[in-house]
Amino acid sequence: MCNMHTRRHFLTDVGLGFGGLALNAMLQQETAAAPSMAHHKAKAKSVIWIFLSGGYSHMESFDPKPALNKYAGKTYSETPFPNPVESPLHKQRFRSVPSLDINVRDVYPTIYPMQIGFNHYGEQGIGITDWWPNLAKQVDDICFVRNMWTTDNDHAAENQIHTGRHRLDETQPSIGSWVHYGLGTLNENLPKFVVLGGPTRSDTRDSIDSYYLGPSHAGIPLSLENGNPLPFSKRQPNHSEDLQRREFNLVNQLNKLTLADYQDDKQLLARIKSYELAYRMQNSLPEAVNLAEETETTHTLYGLDNPTTAPAGNKLLAARRLVERGVRFIQVFPTPYGRWDAHRDLKKNHTENSAKVDLPVAGLITDLKQRGLLDETLIVFCTEFGRTPGLEERGGGATGRDHHPNGFTIFLAGGGTKGGYVHGATDELGYHALGDAHYVTDLHATVLYSLGLDSPKLDIDGRKRLEIDHGRPILDVFA
Repeated sequence: MCNMHTRRHFLTDVGLGFGGLALNAMLQQETAAAPSMAHHKAKAKSVIWIFLSGGYSHMESFDPKPALNKYAGKTYSETPFPNPVESPLHKQRFRSVPSLDINVRDVYPTIYPMQIGFNHYGEQGIGITDWWPNLAKQVDDICFVRNMWTTDNDHAAENQIHTGRHRLDETQPSIGSWVHYGLGTLNENLPKFVVLGGPTRSDTRDSIDSYYLGPSHAGIPLSLENGNPLPFSKRQPNHSEDLQRREFNLVNQLNKLTLADYQDDKQLLARIKSYELAYRMQNSLPEAVNLAEETETTHTLYGLDNPTTAPAGNKLLAARRLVERGVRFIQVFPTPYGRWDAHRDLKKNHTENSAKVDLPVAGLITDLKQRGLLDETLIVFCTEFGRTPGLEERGGGATGRDHHPNGFTIFLAGGGTKGGYVHGATDELGYHALGDAHYVTDLHATVLYSLGLDSPKLDIDGRKRLEIDHGRPILDVFA
């Protein structure tokens, strides 16, 4: 027994130092066993989740509100519309952290006009602002959901839209982790849950984490620089491929010998699987994200020939290549943390940021459609909250909008959703999500539904989630 114990420690030491191959996160704790099967017929095979950190203005993107111009400078009570601050929805949908002054701020009742014009596009004449000219051309392939809401008024909402939970509550696995947990892989040589460009900073790690599902279901951040997408999987400079393979075989054989003596050791089994996956990824990932293989025409489609659009375009083109190769969930952060947080100079902020994202996202939709992949790929385009209809007045500001969780817009494309369609609405001033409005986990449930998964059936023994954690699929968005 002593020798066996020593051998186990030896294998751990050897394995963790094995050419940097070990996926350390996968070795830290026991992994929950995944069902790896759909509950109903899927509409999509993969998801590209595009997240714009900071909170873009829904009124100045995909839910234009001409009433803001008509009543600019007036208070809510000076308009002919019901005062949204007096609506019961205001208290029902808001939770704050009392210790943070930022979350008990005024509601800014002085109406701020739209900072950009808009037009109507597509067969249904859907309103889109002039900051999104390329997406406007794709409107007949896009399904807008204009009645989203959440509760966190600070940027922890970035984690909330990915996990469904306010920071005052128990943290839950991210939506990508649930997809990873619920479905088997389409490519044994690539991870099921890939992250490009994020998480946007250390305190937004929840947005890609798996928590009690086990570390093997967490998102794997990839780099698109230096031909080394996964740094810990890079072969050592003094190692030939043959030597690397022989080292891998040795460690794998020793681990399996040990497993024969410890058949119930799930951690050891997870380690073996991690080595195998890491070795396969070492050879497959560089090719998967090698954008140089694409044509000049494709590079132009995503804006790779322009320094303004290239950063987002690189990530989205890589996402398409990963979808082609069977990756289930690709989470893309096309802009850095908080970049859309326009407390001041909203016009300047959104002009600059939309110019970075508009063309690449439109290019992704076009590219997937041309390749026959749009029907089986669900695109989610979202942010953590909207922005206030009223002018933010903190710090003497007179050019921006504050955080606004009460109502905002996301859009979907592909994956069996309706193109040229608008679901839901906000009120005339863009304040409250109306009707059967959708908390963020409804978006999660919709994503899972499109992949053939029923969220309540993914519950883990001893980890019963609340009904709101599961959400409800927005069935109206599907054709």
